[in-house]
Parts: sequence; structure tokens; C-alpha cells
Amino acid sequence: MPLQFDLSTRPAILPLYFRALTARKPGSFSGDEEQVLASVTLHNQPIDRALLRAYREVCGFAPGQYLPATYPFVLAMPLQLKLLVSEAFPFPVLGVVHTGNRITQHRPLRDDDVMEIRCDLCPPVAVKRGYEFELITSVRVAGDLVWECVSTLLSRAQHQQRPKSRGASAGQAGGVPDLSEATSTTWWVAADTGRRYASISGDRNPIHLCAPTAKLFGFPRAIAHGMWTKARCLAALETETFAGALPDRFTLDVAFIKPVFLPTEVCFQSQQGDHTTVFSVTSVGGKRAHLTGSLVHD
Repeated sequence: MPLQFDLSTRPAILPLYFRALTARKPGSFSGDEEQVLASVTLHNQPIDRALLRAYREVCGFAPGQYLPATYPFVLAMPLQLKLLVSEAFPFPVLGVVHTGNRITQHRPLRDDDVMEIRCDLCPPVAVKRGYEFELITSVRVAGDLVWECVSTLLSRAQHQQRPKSRGASAGQAGGVPDLSEATSTTWWVAADTGRRYASISGDRNPIHLCAPTAKLFGFPRAIAHGMWTKARCLAALETETFAGALPDRFTLDVAFIKPVFLPTEVCFQSQQGDHTTVFSVTSVGGKRAHLTGSLVHD
């Protein structure tokens, strides 16, 4: 029977981080790969307009009546962390890597919508690099499904069972996109980007905050949140590619490849087709790929 949580308020972040640091985990999995391990549902979640404005500013979105499609991920992050620190998740949370993220928007969310947010923790699957698993998040308004997200994550825990070959996960189906006719622009990513995004999202992982805390975990400098990079791409697509008006329905799929060390300058490229726009974030000069993705619409 899956572990289930039913909440009326978002869980506090700091106790969850403390548990992430202290909880003992078996570090292996031999359970049912077909059954959801745990679920959490948050009811009647309104939009904090001040937090939304701050999110728009740090990610580069223009003001508007609709939520950026990446914003519900911020609201769901404490729910996802609650599942990862629960007894249902068998691996240490520290060291888990976000490798891909796919968001499907069925209709734009308005800032006066009241949401029900559900997160499901899917069983880990042994793969070559460790264990791969998915967190599936959905948002409903008045009972209607309006937004979905699949986050693919990797734990590099050792395993005894033979790794399995699995289909392309979120962000990885298209590989490196063809950007031979792409438009490009450069972004300066400031040193405080991780701290600013952390203050809004609640994701205060030390690797994102400053160089001294990042070095404790083996990074030479702080790195940008992957979901900040994805949001910054969506903001650029909205303003530059779609002239300020994204389609109502679309799927935004990315693969996180290499971290963005702060501060730095990066290159954003995008190429628009009839129903698919492909894009990437690389180092200036293109030697280091940070993210690749696609936006697919009707």
C-alpha cells in the first residue's frame, strides 16, 4: 500500500532539509517497480501574488495575468521533498541529481486559480549510473487537470541487480537538437542568482547559495538551479520567439546536462518550427552544453 499524505498547507522546508541531512536510508531497492511508492496531495492552494511577482523578476518573465508554466513546480517543491525524505524513498536525498523535466500545460493557470497539487513518487529503476526514478506532479482546478510535470532524477547508489534499459525519460527524447539555423543571445547569470531563486522557491540546497557552501559538496563555485535555467529559457521563448504570447497548450521538455557555475555568461539558442521549437543553453562558444530542450504545441 503506497504511503499517502493529505495536506491543507505547504510543509515547512527547514524540517524537511534537516531530515534530508539526518535520515538513514537503506541505499538500495528491491520492491515492486510497478507500484507508486508514496503520494502527497495539497488542497486549496491559492497563489501568493507577491511571491509570483518576485519569481517573474528573478526568472525574466514579463508581467501578465497567467502563471509561467514553470511556476507550479515551485509550489510543488516542498511536496516532492516530503516524499524524498519519507520512509518510502530508499536513497539519501543528498546527491540526487535532477536529469530531466517535462511540463505539460493543458490550459494557462490564472493568478486567482485555487489549485489541488498532487505528487507521486515512482519506484526507482536500476540503470547503468545507479537508480533512476520519477516524481510526477499534477495540478487540478475545480477538478480539471490543467498542468502536469514529470521530473526524472538519478541516485548514484550502487545496486546488485542488473541495470535495465528504459525508454527516453523527460528531456531526453530528442537528444541534442538541430540548431543550425537558430537565433542566439547571451545572458549574464549573476553570482546571486542561486540565492535569489532559493528565497522564492525554498530550495536552499547549499550547492546553489555561494562558493564556500558549494565547495563542501565538491563544486568549485555555486551552481544555478536547473529549474531556474528552464524557467529562464521559457521566459526567453515567450518574449523573443512567440512575441509575448505562448500557446495555451504545450509541452516543455528539457534535459539538464552540465551545471551552470555562477557567475558566468551563457549562450541561449532557439529555432522555431511549425509545431516544435528547439533550444539550448551552452557556454559562450558552445564547448559546454548546459541544457537542451523543446517546446511542442498544437
